[in-house]
Amino acid sequence: MTDDPHAQEPSAPVATTDVARRLEAILLIVEEPQSLVSLAAAVGSPVPAVRQAVEGLVADYDGETGGPVRGFELREVGGGWRLYVREEHDDLVSEFVNAQAPSRLSQAALETLAVIAYKQPVTRGQVASIRAVNVDSVVRTLLSRGLITEVFTDAETGAINYGTTGALLVNLGINSLDELPHISPLLDDGADGFDEEARR
Repeated sequence: MTDDPHAQEPSAPVATTDVARRLEAILLIVEEPQSLVSLAAAVGSPVPAVRQAVEGLVADYDGETGGPVRGFELREVGGGWRLYVREEHDDLVSEFVNAQAPSRLSQAALETLAVIAYKQPVTRGQVASIRAVNVDSVVRTLLSRGLITEVFTDAETGAINYGTTGALLVNLGINSLDELPHISPLLDDGADGFDEEARR
């Protein structure tokens, strides 16, 4: 105890298990390996305590403490620590990531998708009239991506009417088409491409 009334009592050391939990939280979000000094600063603990917690996490993830071997590991690379997928699962993770990240749509596809989203149900001819270009190949691309679907076929003309799917809502992060931005007044209404019934 010091005689200085303004002196602060030293903070109690953080338990190793608490340091380990805090380290896990940081390690889950870092994209680059972090040195022990950086990790110590991040969790507010001395380097020796962080080193001990890291060693404990490595042993835990490797199944050395009685638990299962995890599908990930805490690995030291280039003087820093970071979580990595275990090598035996690399192919599995690569396939999953590739399946979740399809190639981006072209500008033409995005424009066609926007027209369908705002004007649906709409025929291919109506979309082509609004965009003033042939959209056959683009519509096929959107169908193959599962972003649009055939809603119904016009009994008189035989024209297929298209609409968007739930997959589009998921990709846009919205619950319904009502949440789309109100930009339709700024777009060409494409009236020339619609018959009288569709204008109503």
